[in-house]
Amino acid sequence: MTDSSTDRTPAGDTRQTRHTVVVPNSINMVSLLGPGDEHLALIERSFGADVHVRGNRITLNGDPGEVALAERLLDELVTIIRTGQGVTGETVERVLAMLRAETTERPADVLSLNILSNRGRSIRPKTLNQKRYVDAIDKHTITFGIGPAGTGKTYLAMAKAVQALQSKNVNRIILTRPAVEAGENLGYLPGTLSEKIDPYLRPLYDALHDMVDPETIPKLLAAGTIEVAPLAFMRGRTLNDSFIILDEAQNTTPEQMKMFLTRLGFGSKIVVTGDVTQTDLPNGMKSGLRVIQGILDDVDDISFNTLNSQDVVRHRLVGKIVAAYDEFDAERNAQAGPR
Repeated sequence: MTDSSTDRTPAGDTRQTRHTVVVPNSINMVSLLGPGDEHLALIERSFGADVHVRGNRITLNGDPGEVALAERLLDELVTIIRTGQGVTGETVERVLAMLRAETTERPADVLSLNILSNRGRSIRPKTLNQKRYVDAIDKHTITFGIGPAGTGKTYLAMAKAVQALQSKNVNRIILTRPAVEAGENLGYLPGTLSEKIDPYLRPLYDALHDMVDPETIPKLLAAGTIEVAPLAFMRGRTLNDSFIILDEAQNTTPEQMKMFLTRLGFGSKIVVTGDVTQTDLPNGMKSGLRVIQGILDDVDDISFNTLNSQDVVRHRLVGKIVAAYDEFDAERNAQAGPR
């Protein structure tokens, strides 16, 4: 925690407030303020406040509400540093976004939740919606993660699957996708069955390599502990003691979605991920992901979670691109009017 003192400007003018925050001596000021005071400059720009640093004392001068928020930001950053995490400019921006959203969850708690560690790297939620999504997976048997590319919906689901396997809560992981992204039929693609389906499943393999030692993956696949297969391979099966992920679910038909969800067996969890704005189904075909919430919204033990452009954790430009497309689509729909 940080200590602070407050001074009012003369003549009772409450439009400007000065806070002095004392950072604990155990905190490295470079970690807090950033290399070349990068984080400090970001704080000044974000709050429109004057910030002065002397030793471990940070003085904030400006609008009372903004100064109070800046003080909370510093407190959250100190808490994050104490957990052993590094603080980056992206961390500062994410903490600030959560504080401005006035949520009940502390940003430090969101950003410090460790789902999985592998080869010195930890996988954690980076936004409030991601944290709520991860919590929903823990609490529900079937969880839907719906949002644009880059929001971590599949990556976090896979991290939870590997965590469940390592803790022996399930005996196997099943990863599946519908193979229709380019409007192609598997039968018309060249090569063996494995060569035909590999391009569709490659993103799942890539994420898996981040979470499991690469040398063990062939053994786990050979033993059936991890299975990666097209959605068509799920038909007629009952999947017990499994963590099952359906990725790119916007490319399922309503009938395929029903088929998949009814594969659920005892001791299993299902996570369904997709982006309803990126459907690759042939014209005229309904997306199973688009209609499913209206069908199952009132069913117990099923959770629907929406992520948006604010949850994009790729390059910051990706979030801006997604937001721009959302705005474009909204304007186009408004101009089209009711049908």
